Parts: sequence; C-alpha cells; structure tokens
Amino acid sequence: QAQLVESGGGLVQAGGSLRLSCAGSGLTFSNYAMAWFRQAPGKEREFVSAISGRGGNKDYADTVRGRFTISRDNAKNTVYLQMNSLKLEDTAVYYCAAQVWGSGSDYSARRYNFWGQGTQVTVSS
Repeated sequence: QAQLVESGGGLVQAGGSLRLSCAGSGLTFSNYAMAWFRQAPGKEREFVSAISGRGGNKDYADTVRGRFTISRDNAKNTVYLQMNSLKLEDTAVYYCAAQVWGSGSDYSARRYNFWGQGTQVTVSS
C-alpha cells in the first residue's frame, strides 16, 4: 500500500522560510509526478506546485511562483517544497500527492492517486 508522509511544517513569521518534505513508500517513486496542495480553513484545496517523475517538468501556482521551489530526490523517495518569503495567506495545511505517470503540470486534485495526511504551516505577523 502506497504511503506519503509529510513533515517540516510549523510556525514561522511573515518573510521567513520553511522546507516541507514528503517521503513516499510502497510505490515506484520515479513513476509518479508529485504535487503539493494546500487547504486553508473554510477554503477549497488548491494546487501549489508539481514536479514530473524525473524532475524535468515543474509548475507553480501564480500565488507562489518565485517564492516556492519544488524538487525531488528519487533515491530517497522524497519530494520537497522550499517556501521563502512566506506571507500570512500561505497559512494552510499542506498536502503532498502522487499521480502515476503524471506530467508534473496537473492542477486537478481529483487526478492524483495517493495523498499524505498533511502538515500545518502557520505564518504569523
């Protein structure tokens, strides 16, 4: 059974940085595009960033482009999200997701096969 486990969330001041990690197990990691989504209280889950199986294609939501960087290490079955210049509106639960043979540009949560349990990111003023 595939499993994704996020870590690295926490409380940070506006303008600060955090790096999220998502470790996969029970799947051939390089066959999966990986993505980060987030969900703030009272809002729908939204796409943040995605990366193709071998890392050659990456995409970002306009709200995080230039501040967040997605990367992956297939030898470690791990995907990362480096978040810089954090804003109050980045506060949310962040989820990683896996899509078999995905392009690394899919914004639709429905097309992802596996999900992690989420990690809370709180940005304070």
